[in-house]
Order: sequence, then C-alpha cells, then structure tokens
Amino acid sequence: MSSPWFPESAVRVRAGRTSDRGNPDGTLPDWSPTAVDRAPLSGLNVQPRVQTEDVEPDRAPVVTGWRVQGDEGVDLDVTARDRIEWRGELFEVEGEVARWPDPTTGGLHHVEFSIVRVTG
Repeated sequence: MSSPWFPESAVRVRAGRTSDRGNPDGTLPDWSPTAVDRAPLSGLNVQPRVQTEDVEPDRAPVVTGWRVQGDEGVDLDVTARDRIEWRGELFEVEGEVARWPDPTTGGLHHVEFSIVRVTG
C-alpha cells in the first residue's frame, strides 16, 4: 500500500542498444517497442514544475515539466537517459537523477528527478 503522499505510479522506459555501420559496438540507443526495457515505478509524488510556450512562425511548442519524487527510503531504477510514461503520456528525464542521503543514517532518503514533454 502506497503512502497517501506518494499515490502516483509510472513506467520507466529504457532504450535498448543497437549498432550501425558507423557505430558497430552497439552503443546507439534503440527506442523501438521491441528493444526497450519497461519497469513499473510506484510510490511517486508528481508535481507541476514548469510550462513555457515559444512562439515561432510555423510552430508554437509547449514545454511542460514535472518534478517526480519517490517515497522515503525507496531507490528508483531511473537514469538521465530514460523516459517516463505517466498518465498516458511519454516524458523525457531532464537532467540527472538525484539520490538524496538521509542526514541521520547516511543511507538513501529519497530519489528525485524532473521530466519534460514538448508538444506542438
């Protein structure tokens, strides 16, 4: 049972690896549906962080950002290269994932990261 402060859940989407003629070592990300690794994330608190609109002649993109925090003591398997599927939308992890230490025990207190989605 999740805490009432951390009721949200999401899916972490991680790219598989592929290669091409210029990169034969398999280091290119592969976002195709059969190559990605999907893992559920639960016990999340998701809050709005930013929304901006840039007006361009042929396009008006909207950038929406959210701050995601995991419940206390729970490590989340998320990296800066992952994507997050939440409420039917796909977001990119923006920046590094912070793993905050507990000041009294030195262990993990909580995990926090930002996600963004660009539309338009």
